[in-house]
Amino acid sequence: MSGPIPATHVPLPLPTHPSAPPPPELNEREKSEYDRVLNHFATPEYVLPGVSSETGSLTEEECMWLSYECILRYLRATKHDVAVTIKRIEDTLKWRRDFGLYDSVTAELVEPEAVTGKEFLFGYDTHGRPGLYMYPSKQNTEESPRQIQFVVWTLERAIDLMGPGVETLALLLDFADKAKNSSFSTCRTVLNILQTHYPERLGAALIAHVPWLVHTFFKLIMPFIDPVTRSKMIFNPPGELNAKLFELDQLVHDGWEGSQMFTYEHAIYWPALVEMCDTRRKDMTAVWRKLGGRIGIREWDVKVGLSGDEKAEE
Repeated sequence: MSGPIPATHVPLPLPTHPSAPPPPELNEREKSEYDRVLNHFATPEYVLPGVSSETGSLTEEECMWLSYECILRYLRATKHDVAVTIKRIEDTLKWRRDFGLYDSVTAELVEPEAVTGKEFLFGYDTHGRPGLYMYPSKQNTEESPRQIQFVVWTLERAIDLMGPGVETLALLLDFADKAKNSSFSTCRTVLNILQTHYPERLGAALIAHVPWLVHTFFKLIMPFIDPVTRSKMIFNPPGELNAKLFELDQLVHDGWEGSQMFTYEHAIYWPALVEMCDTRRKDMTAVWRKLGGRIGIREWDVKVGLSGDEKAEE
């Protein structure tokens, strides 16, 4: 690569080829566990426990969410305890409804949180994982439930933008420029949501420019972070590690020494991100329907089924 890359204001496109292999074949024990979970939810009579029979049946969006890989993520998170897996999935299904992921938590609702670029998606690491950047110094609102809704909405968009075989994201958290920290209570709430309802979704977390006060805060939070997540967190990573994790032409320059001279311009970036994710979800839903529109369809098959001429059904 020669010369600097021009400044950009929009999300980078998905990698054109799969960056990760398809899910491995299950052994006999794993297949038995998976089938028990699948059959629990796939029975025609199934309704969510504690929900009225009129609204207890799973919606199309919920059936699509309950994919082959989703079930395996929960099985891994529960150390292959089938009963606990079923309970955790049911708890998440109810939480997703109650939180408003299918109706009230919209781009319009959370947009006021996004205007300064304190949190955005940009580029992919060497494993094809979308990069989620956070800059607490750009905090622009008072603490409220909407801040938490914005974090979850952005995480959902990162999942939208994962390519075939990719199930995790790369978090890049920069505490430069006198970051304004969220309260202990808000951090605990976000951690609980991520660990309970988004298992196996964090691939790596790089946390840069950590001042002593923030480091002390992380020491208070650490006991509430599960050991697997904790092992993926790297504080004040050296530049060579950043370059190893990300191709330089995919890494933001500001705070991370990458080649992308990314400047957050909300009026340009936001509609581009929303349109990209809306279109991708619509196209994936169309492919999922063509593959049978049922619980247990592989995310790999859906995403590989998206080709350049694949159009969403109206």
